[in-house]
Formats: sequence, C-alpha cells, structure tokens
Amino acid sequence: MNTFAPADDLKEASLEETLDPDDWNELRRLGHRMMDDMFEYLSTVRERPAWQSVPAEVKAKLAADLPLAPAAMDLVYEDFKQQVLPYPTGNIHPRFWGWVMGTGTPVAMLADMLASGMNSWVGGFDQSAILVEEQVLRWLAAMLHFEHSGSSGILTSGCTVANIIGLTVARNAKATFNVRERGLQDRASHGPLVVYCSTETHSWAQKAVELLGLGNQSLHRVPVDSAFRIDIQALQSAIHSDRQRGKIPICVIGTAGTVNTGAVDDLKELAAVCQMEDLWFHIDGAFGALAALSPKWRNKVAGLELADSLAFDLHKWMYMPFEAGCILVRDREAHREAFTVSPSYLSSQGRGIAPAPLEFAGLGIDLARNFKALKIWFSLKAHGSAKHGRLIEQNIEQAHYLKTLIERESHLELLAPVELNVVCFRFNPGLDDEAQLNQMNEEIVIRIQESGLAVTSGTRLSGRFAIRVAVTNHRSKKVDFELLTSRVLELGIEGRSDHH
Repeated sequence: MNTFAPADDLKEASLEETLDPDDWNELRRLGHRMMDDMFEYLSTVRERPAWQSVPAEVKAKLAADLPLAPAAMDLVYEDFKQQVLPYPTGNIHPRFWGWVMGTGTPVAMLADMLASGMNSWVGGFDQSAILVEEQVLRWLAAMLHFEHSGSSGILTSGCTVANIIGLTVARNAKATFNVRERGLQDRASHGPLVVYCSTETHSWAQKAVELLGLGNQSLHRVPVDSAFRIDIQALQSAIHSDRQRGKIPICVIGTAGTVNTGAVDDLKELAAVCQMEDLWFHIDGAFGALAALSPKWRNKVAGLELADSLAFDLHKWMYMPFEAGCILVRDREAHREAFTVSPSYLSSQGRGIAPAPLEFAGLGIDLARNFKALKIWFSLKAHGSAKHGRLIEQNIEQAHYLKTLIERESHLELLAPVELNVVCFRFNPGLDDEAQLNQMNEEIVIRIQESGLAVTSGTRLSGRFAIRVAVTNHRSKKVDFELLTSRVLELGIEGRSDHH
C-alpha cells in the first residue's frame, strides 16, 4: 500500500501556509536567471574593480526596517543586484591579495546550491552527507600524509574553530586531572597549564586559551629567529623554566605558514621537542599546510604528519567558498573524549535513521552542522587533487615572481624572506625616517584599495609597515603583479613629491 500522498491529492482549499512557492515554474524561471547572472558575474570579474566602497544611499537602503508583508521575488532579486552584488569583499577578483582569503570556484558554488537544497543536518544518522564528509576527510588526510590508524577529523567553519578543537583535545589529554569533570576552578590542587607558541602565531591562540579557561597568561609566546620561525632553544628553555616554577606544560603550537610572512616553523624539531617533553604537538596549518600538495614545495612543510592535531582551511589555499575548515586528530579516542555527550534524545536506536551514535556531533563544538563537505567532494572529483597542487605551486611561483620584480626596483624593499606565498615589501626612496616611511606605505595600501586596482593588506614587521601580498588566488596572472608594483612606484613617487 502506497502511504505517500501525491501532491495533486492535497486539498487546495487548506488554510495551512508554507514557504514553498505557489508557482514552481515562476520560481524556476527566476532561478535560471539567477544562475545565468552569477555565471556572467564570475566570468567578467576582471572587468570590475577589485573593491569599491558601498555608497551612502545603498547603506541607507540596507538599514531599512523589518519587512512585515511579502514582496515579489523578482523585486527582491533586483534589490540584491543593485544593493548587494556590486559591493563584495572583492576576494574573487584576480588582484585581491589581502589577508588570506580564497577565491571560490564556479563548481563549488554549484555544489553549495545543491547542499542548501538538500539542507542536511550533518551531526550523524544514516545518510549520504555523513558518508561524503567521512570520504572527504580520508582524502584530506591522504593529501597531507596524515594517514594514521585510529585517527579522526571533522570539518569546521574555519581554522579558528579547528584550532580551538585541537587545543581542547590537547588540554584534556595532557592535563594531570579530569578537566571535563572538575574544570579549571580548583587551582589549589594543580599548577597552571601552559601552551607554547611563537610571537608570530595567529591571534586565534589567544582567543582559544581565553575561551578554554586557561587565560592569556597561560600562552607562553616564544621569540622567533630572523626568518620569523619559533626559536627552538628558547622554547626548550621556556618549558624547563615553567616546570621549575610549578607550571604544567601541555602543548606546543607550530605554525605552517604564519599570517604575517608565511614563515614555517621547523615542524620536525618541534615534534622532537614534544616527544621528549611529553607534550601535545598541534600544528596551525591554516593555509601553509596545503603546500604539501605541491611536489616541488612540499618539503617546506615537512613534518605535518608528526602532529597530534593538524588544523587547516579549505577556503584559503584550496579555493573553496566560505566556510570550510578542518581539524585532523591522530588519537580518535582522545578526540571523542573531549566532546562526546550522550543525552537520551541523541541516543542511537540500533536501527532506523539513528542506528549508531552521532559521529560528528561528538567530535566538535557544533551540534547543528551544514553539508560543507559537498563542495570539497565536488571540487576534488571535478578538478583532482593534482590540479589543486599545481595551482598552489603556481601561486608560490607568482609570489617569487613578485619578489623578483621588487628586487629589480631600487625604490622597493623586501621586509621579510619569501618562504611560500606571502610577500612583505615597502616603497622606500632612501629615507631614514621610519615614521614617514610607515605613513607613506600605509597611504599607498589605502589608495590602491580605493582605486579598485587591487587589494593588499598591511602589517608591521619589527615596527616597519609592510605592504603585504598573500597569494591564494587561482585567477591571478603574472601581469597582475606587474600592475601592482608599477602602481606602488607611481603612488610612492607622487607621495614623495607631495611631501616635498
């Protein structure tokens, strides 16, 4: 007996409401128009500014009051085209190199649409989304040579959450007491727990120790060498000194690609220190870990496989649309023990939709999770991991090409070694006044952004303001970097003239 009611059999006179359209064909036509417009938008990205400010009149419209009554979908879409679409961050543009942002891809955009259509809850259950995420995690582990028996992983919103998950597992595994049961309030029975990182480690580490109840004082920031890598001897001295003072060292954070300069810590040496001192070794590989996909450059991040936990982003150097981060953990049981709870409403039934415990709900912070694995699954199947490796290699070579352009110009100055894909430089016409140079280069960054030519960001290295270019863009060409250096020189010379 068929117990599924055909749509035609439903009573049209029902007063019950829904958010489905009255006319599916009308919405289908609009949907096709949206797809055509987005393909046009992506294919013509070079014809638009890399960034433009949102005009005051548009900001006013986007501050309008809450709508109570419905509006026609085609009118809502027109508002989107006029008020939203022209004013993005700009990171899909070929000359967007600010901070560390990926560009997204047309294939992944389509996959995101399919994932939203399915609207899967990816915490557990017998469903395809779980199997896809498990498959994607196996692929990612293979790509980064992190294939350990008994390991686990989970996709996250980004690397900050991935890192926090890794540090949570480290805290619980290496504390000398049951943190989940007792918390950190009883300080009389144990010394303070300590986490080590370099002075170049991303700010997620401070957020993490604060959120985990360890406090900012528990984060021991170790000096770096001239190449901005953690000083191994200084780290060992810090560990021994802290132990003598009654503190409990638990974890060392190594970085594969610092946000400032792209520097990579000596991961093998850090692993050896952690093994000798019985510490958890966590690697923040937000973008740099993915250099492992390039046969030519993977030696730069050698040692990833030695970590106890490894965090990285797919929406940076794997070019995925936001959001897609990942954490891989060597010890599956330690991972589960840090997060698993078993309320009756989440218990498995042995059969039906919930035949087994909820897999991903017990490996992270979120219970409600979207189907972010689908865009990664589509992208790896459609393009292959080898092509992603070639694009990463291309970005590194573009960064080194930019380095060559800078070294050719007497008025341009490199401020840090080019390790992977980050280039830090400045305009310097031979001035000794650092304050003036900083002001001049900061103005150059802003004016290039405002012109729409390109987007770079800035940072300070030893007090010197740097124009910072992070190349995680599959649309960039060498000519784009030539345009950038030419414009930096033009603006620098103009600014020098104006100053005089």
